[in-house]
Amino acid sequence: MPDREVNAPEQCAPEHERDVALMRRALELAARGPLADANPRVGAVILDRAGAVVGEGFHEGAGTPHAEVMALREAGEAARGGTAVVTLEPCAHTGLTGPCSLAMIEAGVTRVVFAQTDPNPSASGGAAVLEAAGIRTTSGVLAEESTALNEAWTFSMVHGRPKVTWKFAATLDGRSAAADGTSRWITGADARADVHRMRAHCDAILVGTGTVIADDPALTVRGPDGTTSGRQPLRVVMGLRPIPESARVLDLAAPTLQLATHDPSQALKVLAEQEIHHVWLEGGPTVAAAFVEAGLVDEVIAYIAPALLGSGTPAVGDLGIQTIDQVLRLTPHEVTTIGPDIRIRATIARSTTACREGR
Repeated sequence: MPDREVNAPEQCAPEHERDVALMRRALELAARGPLADANPRVGAVILDRAGAVVGEGFHEGAGTPHAEVMALREAGEAARGGTAVVTLEPCAHTGLTGPCSLAMIEAGVTRVVFAQTDPNPSASGGAAVLEAAGIRTTSGVLAEESTALNEAWTFSMVHGRPKVTWKFAATLDGRSAAADGTSRWITGADARADVHRMRAHCDAILVGTGTVIADDPALTVRGPDGTTSGRQPLRVVMGLRPIPESARVLDLAAPTLQLATHDPSQALKVLAEQEIHHVWLEGGPTVAAAFVEAGLVDEVIAYIAPALLGSGTPAVGDLGIQTIDQVLRLTPHEVTTIGPDIRIRATIARSTTACREGR
């Protein structure tokens, strides 16, 4: 275990203040886990009966011991009669590892403090198991911070499908390619590097067959030198047209899944079954329009270049909008300058139902 950065507060401090301080440490530990993973990032701190920190742990990814188990192993017998502080409600199911709620009971802890209630229906209920065993529980300590740490995972657990982030690059007049189909490069090197950084935080990158045929993208996370870097998201190609066997998306640089469908809901259903929690949508205007019309775009990240083309391919296809009253407006949450370009993070403020009903 790494050196601890926080010591347990003195016993004379109010219990809530102590819980908050220790939960902040647990969140620091949780942040060390992999961001794009089938499991959430979780951190845990174990105190002995006197209130001293005797164990710490964080989840290092699917198939590895959970944070609670790691911390309990470090604490050993010192955990008996002590307190566990965890960023997520201890699970109550057996998957690749055993239930953490049972591990807490067997370790003899007498109190468990957790931040976020587990939204996973197959794993929730740990608090009830602990309380039935006579262990006192406190929930909701820094719950908002814990939820933010696993935002996409939480979204997928609540909604039963992956979160979808639609990324596109366009000129000021909304063109993603010139009249002859060329699109390299609309934005500058800084914006393109930012895209690769953000790609790395997602579980899958999705495009349509049209994009693969027209642009032959690699759809990998690459460093400044152009070489693949670190963990690679799943590459997903959606559509009915066959793609060339020589397409770069079929190379060995990253796994690839082909989905023979035009239905965004069906595509997301398949990806949810594969424990994909966050989809990075980079498809062309047709695929983008399909997801927008289906109401399945949860976040928009637009890279806008200070340039004009006047004609060419639009960033999004036909949405059936005939009048300004039907416009889909976005609520911006962040506007950032990246080199000469602007990155806008936003959500669609008006449901696509209104668009369809207005046709």
